[in-house]
Amino acid sequence: MRVVFMGTPDIAATCLKRILADGFEVVGVYSQPDRPKGRGMKMIFSPVKEVALANNIPVFQPENFRADEDVDALQQLKPDVIAVVAYGRILPQRVLDIPTCGCINIHASLLPQYRGSAPYQWAVLDGCKETGVSAQHMVREMDAGDVIDVEKTCIGENETAGELLDRLAVLGADLLSRVLTRAASGDECCGCKQRAEDVTFAPMLDKSMCPIDWTKTAQQVHNHVRGLHPWPVATMELQGQKFKVHATRIVEDSGKPGEILGLTKTGLRIACGEGAVEVIQLQAEGGKRMAAPDYFRGHPLQI
Repeated sequence: MRVVFMGTPDIAATCLKRILADGFEVVGVYSQPDRPKGRGMKMIFSPVKEVALANNIPVFQPENFRADEDVDALQQLKPDVIAVVAYGRILPQRVLDIPTCGCINIHASLLPQYRGSAPYQWAVLDGCKETGVSAQHMVREMDAGDVIDVEKTCIGENETAGELLDRLAVLGADLLSRVLTRAASGDECCGCKQRAEDVTFAPMLDKSMCPIDWTKTAQQVHNHVRGLHPWPVATMELQGQKFKVHATRIVEDSGKPGEILGLTKTGLRIACGEGAVEVIQLQAEGGKRMAAPDYFRGHPLQI
């Protein structure tokens, strides 16, 4: 079975490595165009492109599929199936119609929950106890295709979005390999329609979300810190200085929202609208990520 793979970030690279290891014939890889990154603005390959080049697989990086020549190039690969994992591009209908077995997408949520660009982050932000990955037949509407299969997992009470993604990448790779195996054996991989009444959305994250609202409950503040890590990272202001907050824990304490309750051996204790949290790891502007007690030993805090 001829497979064209489309993806860009690490989760997609994990899936590509898995299907290559399982012996699938990947005849072409599509990834977003190279982007400049870092202080030197050096052009960086995507993780998926790195894997493709290491395995001598042709790489294609169109900005979109509006040009006829880009669609023609895909048609010439004669894919039986297109596997898509976090590609970051919407595929037009004329691309979806190319593979004989259709386009299969791995999405990092239990569809129809959290359609959109930040599914696992919003699962953490909303305090979900469970999430997973879904394999779906792609249609023109974003993440609205019939669901072929899912893999579920619990979300740890202190697990960050980044840590969760590392686990979802492995689950997604397992799921993609299983679905492609079924397709290669002649299984039509029929899916179940998504219930419209259960649909929720996961819009893109941005830096306007970073400031912590201390009037929220301790659980909500803790979820906020976890869900925005490793990007864009929750922030707080303390005595006129801005800090990134990398890790917190919920503690038994109370006070006025935003009130500093004390500095312990494990962190800086701050009151929330209900309960309190300890800021365990933080980062001052222009500084390094540090354990809160270590930082405040060098920068005495007025309680």
